Amino acid sequence: MDQLVWYYPEGHEAHAEYGHPERPERVETIVAALEGAGWWQAYPQLEPDPVGKDILEAVHTPAYLRQLERVSTTGGHLDMDTYTTRASWTLAHKAAGGAIAVARRVWQGEARRGFALTRPPGHHATRDQGMGFCLLNNVAIAAEYLSQHTGAMRLAIVDLDLHHGNGTQDIFWDRGDVLYISTHQYPHYPGTGRLSEVGERRGKGFTANFPMPPGSGDEAYGAVMESAIIPLLDRFQPEMVLVSYGFDTHWLDPLGHIALTAAGYRQLVASLVAWADANCQGRIALFLEGGYNLEAAAACSLGVTSALLGQNYQDPLGPPPRPESEAWRGMLAQARQLWGLS
Repeated sequence: MDQLVWYYPEGHEAHAEYGHPERPERVETIVAALEGAGWWQAYPQLEPDPVGKDILEAVHTPAYLRQLERVSTTGGHLDMDTYTTRASWTLAHKAAGGAIAVARRVWQGEARRGFALTRPPGHHATRDQGMGFCLLNNVAIAAEYLSQHTGAMRLAIVDLDLHHGNGTQDIFWDRGDVLYISTHQYPHYPGTGRLSEVGERRGKGFTANFPMPPGSGDEAYGAVMESAIIPLLDRFQPEMVLVSYGFDTHWLDPLGHIALTAAGYRQLVASLVAWADANCQGRIALFLEGGYNLEAAAACSLGVTSALLGQNYQDPLGPPPRPESEAWRGMLAQARQLWGLS
């Protein structure tokens, strides 16, 4: 068994728009940092799996898929923030296939952990709309593949990006086989992710949102993880944990106001790794979402990889210059009451 497998989005530099924060350097900086640590070359890189029509159309509507293909032929925009190029349709499929390949290898026990550098990113892509820099919802496609083709009955997606993964929530909103958990700055783009958003119909109680006030940092996120997220995983008992990894929660990120450190991010993933080891045969994989400061990209990605491998880590960037806000305490108390954890 491989200790770790990677997915690298070969050719992803063809998906780029001048001056846009979602740029190829995000991935290349991560790879350079992992190469410097000796981790990139030590573990295999997977080729993307084919993404079947059955999987794509279970996650996204045929009308949206047709729109994305059509817009990509001219390199147009899906909205003001979400660009395509003539290569984006192909690259989005490759990213989704890379997510499937990583999830499949971990599920089958061929790899202990997985880390997919999925670009273009995905967690804002809803069933019928690409938005927030996202084209196809990679983590949702990976979960859908596991549900349809491996016999997985219960999966958890833990979204640690700065922004609420409204697309992933939308896709699994009325389903009870996928537990969606999100920590995210609130209020902030895209405006969703309130405590009260818990799913509907068969999915009621299978969406859990933790809207973090600006200035929340390591203490806040650690408390939410240990006193809310881990107990919810204990209750649901997923057979695999899929993590939407966005390093834009780091205090250096230009698009947010969360004060997480790279060491703090490492501890969040280490907590999920420990849970997976104790409860679901160690099955856990990370899928890249957002993050726009390149120093944070390197530091956070080394941190979370050290957590996946159980190795030591020294945060090169340290804490933010200002103390962490305490505003998160009231939100966590409300969340614990809502979920019957207090």
